[in-house]
Amino acid sequence: MTFESGRRSTVIVVADLRISELAERTGVPATTLRFYENAGLLPADRAANGYRRYDEDAVARLAFIGAAKRLGLPLEEIAELLTIWADGSCAEVCDDLRPRLTRRIAEAEQRASELAAFTATLYAARDHLDALPDLPGKCGPQCGFLTGEDAEDQAWRSAPVACSLDGPAMSDRISQWHELLHDAEQQSVPDGIRLILPADRAARVAELAVAEQQCCAFLDFRIHLTGRRLYLDIRAPAEAASMLADIFSQNSPR
Repeated sequence: MTFESGRRSTVIVVADLRISELAERTGVPATTLRFYENAGLLPADRAANGYRRYDEDAVARLAFIGAAKRLGLPLEEIAELLTIWADGSCAEVCDDLRPRLTRRIAEAEQRASELAAFTATLYAARDHLDALPDLPGKCGPQCGFLTGEDAEDQAWRSAPVACSLDGPAMSDRISQWHELLHDAEQQSVPDGIRLILPADRAARVAELAVAEQQCCAFLDFRIHLTGRRLYLDIRAPAEAASMLADIFSQNSPR
């Protein structure tokens, strides 16, 4: 395209890529390019013959989409980011992207914790299975290979639901837990609750858990660390559910 002004002329080259040429240049299949267009991520002009035509912006846009996908962002969020990327500054894109990445990090850490816990369960089940004698009869409760838990692991289930602390000592212990767990994120797990805390509280959590089991043997504590987070699972028999909630639940009155 040529613009003339007096005796001088300026030539501006505008890329005019067909879909096959854009696919070859970027490595993104034509089928994906069509999908991106339908999803509103990659606009395309139409030539007189109806063929899709793209300019240089499409190459940069596809690079941005690819980078966002590698970060695990869903297409809906990528579309929102693209609007800012197309019309705003780099700083605005960074400001919008930062909280999205923070959420993705939290989700990834949660999945990593769950996968680590599942892996530990598999190892424990295999080790317990290897230690079992060769029994001639059918499998029974004594096998335990389906849970990977032995009798010691299950002791809390049959322990008396009673606390050996007196009134003032019990109130002080509950206050310590409430102070430590005041901002914990809470989730439900079988037979109990999971509390998610900053990892730097691990020593205090372990100290209190040990003290708690000495007076309340019916409580079962499992601690798992991953990155900057600590996952504390607390389980109890069904008859102790209300006590579990009173001491540890973030939904209980303070």
